[in-house]
Amino acid sequence: MENPRIAKSGISIQVSLSGYSFKVWSDGDVRSSGWLGADRIFTTPEFQRRYEEVDISLLTPKCTLVPETFFRPESVRPMLSDVVALGEDDATGYVRIPELGAVLLFSNTIGESLSRVLSQTVLTASGAQVPVLPEMYYILKTLPECEDYNKVVASYMDGYLHLAIAQGKSLQLANVYPAPDFTTAEYFLFLALKRLQLNPEVSTVCFRTPLAPEAEMSLYRYFKAVVVL
Repeated sequence: MENPRIAKSGISIQVSLSGYSFKVWSDGDVRSSGWLGADRIFTTPEFQRRYEEVDISLLTPKCTLVPETFFRPESVRPMLSDVVALGEDDATGYVRIPELGAVLLFSNTIGESLSRVLSQTVLTASGAQVPVLPEMYYILKTLPECEDYNKVVASYMDGYLHLAIAQGKSLQLANVYPAPDFTTAEYFLFLALKRLQLNPEVSTVCFRTPLAPEAEMSLYRYFKAVVVL
């Protein structure tokens, strides 16, 4: 799978309650860090330089996708609270995804501050901060990179499976499932494929988060291919 961004210098950072991972690309080379603990961010040399492109995603389960025609900015909180449990002090936001004709509603209030620190530390070449957006946003943006007609992109960390499935240019599913272990995450993955009548044996599954070797091998038993982006 060819990543169209590797011609630029950039960094993509994923953040969750248990830590973070990052990918750096420059001059056609891509390097991944694997999952790291939060105690290392101030000694990570990759965070001390600037990049043409910076992505910071938070693996928040508090998100939902709504059609653009149903969206009203003043209704973000009530619409989101219909789907996920929000605390009184939970901040909410939204980001438009024009190519899907949809808007992603979200809350980044999940009990961590690492994403905010990284947003203030890792800057673009112009010195600008970038917003912290939900992992689901980047999953949806990654779907077109999948070469198969059936496109399956997921992330798994800290008890949640973030999953989007498309057929061609048609989005079929975008959801976050509570999954305390990877076996449960696989259950939800296969359940979603079954409901959409998609055969994993002829499908490639792409993960944005690092996969443990045993998790990757388990997926290979069912899927045509497994790709860690």
